[in-house]
Amino acid sequence: MRLLKLIPDNTNLDFMRWRNLAALISLALVIASLVVLGVRGLNLGIDFVGGQMVRTTFAQPVVIDDLRAKVSALGQGDATIQEIGSSQTYQIRLPKPEGPESAAAAAVSELRSMIQREYPGAKVAAGESVSGKVSGELARDGALAIGLAMLGVAIYIWFRFEWHFGVGALVTLFHDVSLMLGFFAAFQLQVDLNIVAGFLAIVGYSLNDTVVIYDRIRENLRKFRKMAIVALINLSLNETLSRTLVTSTSILLALGMLLALGPQTIFGLTLSIFIGTLIGTYSSIYISASMLIWLGLTPDSFVRGDPADPPAQQPA
Repeated sequence: MRLLKLIPDNTNLDFMRWRNLAALISLALVIASLVVLGVRGLNLGIDFVGGQMVRTTFAQPVVIDDLRAKVSALGQGDATIQEIGSSQTYQIRLPKPEGPESAAAAAVSELRSMIQREYPGAKVAAGESVSGKVSGELARDGALAIGLAMLGVAIYIWFRFEWHFGVGALVTLFHDVSLMLGFFAAFQLQVDLNIVAGFLAIVGYSLNDTVVIYDRIRENLRKFRKMAIVALINLSLNETLSRTLVTSTSILLALGMLLALGPQTIFGLTLSIFIGTLIGTYSSIYISASMLIWLGLTPDSFVRGDPADPPAQQPA
């Protein structure tokens, strides 16, 4: 049986021809993302700004969209509703209301009254408060986790390959995370701990794609020691193109189904990984690979040739 090939073996696309244009577009997007982030800020969820959490057990299964609509009708802000264990137990998180502490108790009391009125037999547990101090610690720890992940990636690649590759990977990750933050700030999508998990997943995916390309570039640097660096990087990108597209496409198809048919509770997480996969696929080609050229990488940067080596090899 003949295997299906999405990319022919003799593909020879000149990716690096557009590296300067791609760099200008990426730089503009990063600057725009940082400006939007500074002006509009992030729409932080209860995990980061504090609020009230109420656990409710219903007498019969409920439709989560109907429950969300009725909670939103109370006018207490964007609530987060999450199923716990079964379709009859839910955790409802309300944003922290403005005003004195008594306002939080009044909000929980209003929510309890609505649930008991609309859903007879439902049991509403006492409201639990998420303080601003705890939420501040979560925000700090989340940012620290993303920062340390990016730094660890750069250090690993630095020792695994060479400093050019480490700097290129770090710039690529900064590019990806900046665009993701700008996207969430521009559309004011709620950012909670699920979104932080999505950001960390994107850091891992971007790293994985970048390492595969970097590893092929390193192999070709040893194989074709006299080849021009631009041609060598183009060759490496074409050789890994099939793997890059198949991996990205399979991820995007699965995430697309979740976006269309999945539950609302994981919509933000799914969307963050979906957008991050698109950005990561682009950046692994036009940022991570192009950075090696801008950093002055040459075939003899860290591979010393042997005088007894045969004449320069060229790809078939």
